[in-house]
Amino acid sequence: MKIGLVTPYVYPLPGGVNEHVRYLYENLRLRGHDVRIISSSHGLQRSSEGDVIRLGKGFSVPANGSVGTITVSPRYMSQVRAMLEREHFDLLHFHEPFVPFLSPIVLRLSTSVNVATFHAYGGFSPAYEFGRRFLSGYAGRLHGRIAVSAAARHFIDRYFPGDYKVIPNGVDVSRFERAVPLARWQDGHPNLLFIGRHEPRKGLLELLKAYRLLRKTGCDCRLLVVGTGPQEREARRYVMTRRLQGVEFLGRVSDEEKAQLLKTADVFIAPATGRESFGIVLLEAMAAGCPIVASDIHGYKGVVKRDEQALLVPPREPKQIAAATARLLADPALRARMSASGRSRAREFSWERVTAKVDDYHGFVIRRLAARGELPEGFRAEIPTPYRPITRIA
Repeated sequence: MKIGLVTPYVYPLPGGVNEHVRYLYENLRLRGHDVRIISSSHGLQRSSEGDVIRLGKGFSVPANGSVGTITVSPRYMSQVRAMLEREHFDLLHFHEPFVPFLSPIVLRLSTSVNVATFHAYGGFSPAYEFGRRFLSGYAGRLHGRIAVSAAARHFIDRYFPGDYKVIPNGVDVSRFERAVPLARWQDGHPNLLFIGRHEPRKGLLELLKAYRLLRKTGCDCRLLVVGTGPQEREARRYVMTRRLQGVEFLGRVSDEEKAQLLKTADVFIAPATGRESFGIVLLEAMAAGCPIVASDIHGYKGVVKRDEQALLVPPREPKQIAAATARLLADPALRARMSASGRSRAREFSWERVTAKVDDYHGFVIRRLAARGELPEGFRAEIPTPYRPITRIA
């Protein structure tokens, strides 16, 4: 089939959705499909290059306690219509299909089979609450719906009820398994690692408070902090005013260095306060064999199993974070057991397995439409035959 992957976020800028799209693109191609990525441009990027088609300009805006993107163009309708007529997609797969404005316009003009993946999770959404009537017609154009977790399904189903298939995010297992630890941080001091945007919902300040408690008890550990964001200045000020030793702000790092840091760390800590639909970074830590301390929130509990790959603690509780971390640092056997369990668990989420499930779902949606005589006029490929079932991802 010819498949278009539509992302409202500027591709290939860093982000969970774009990484999902990247690996889906690569693995769908390995499965024999002709695939394009439809996105917007940001800055001086070309309108198209290779299999990436860019329409309009992307701009960053606050969203869901983080930063999102909206895409705009004065000629969207004509640009999208011309692109669809030129490409003749059999299937369009939208990622967050209701993020303005690229995705809804492509969905509106599509004559292909339309499938969407919903990635977000949060509490009350004013945008969805007040926009659901306007967007209900767009939702009705979706022939299939995927959510990356039960939490994401629960969130979107509140506003757009329907039949959602849960297919999780994936992880490039081999990249993290073959990573080599960084000698710079292998000096006998235990390494704690945080990776995430410096914003309130990621819980960095709670982690710094927990780290301070650990240092007060005489724990000679080091905290490596990866990422940037609006809370970075506050975090650095906290470290400076409390004279905390051993905190290293590393800023943004490459994918290769991130894998090496996860191999180097003795404990990975994910203290998010909520609004996490899945927790891709937990998969990455498990693939690298790093034991985890994580917040006990809905999006994380579908990824790790309590006391098997991670110690789960209540969010916003620095004392609990410190206690769980101290327990892991003091028990090498527990760390080794969690490391082995994490590696095994991560293989269940390999991109090969996840893409097979997505591809199988595409086929299911197409066969269902064909059985009803409802295939859109743009679908010209052969009807896919069912794939052999693969191991279920719990």
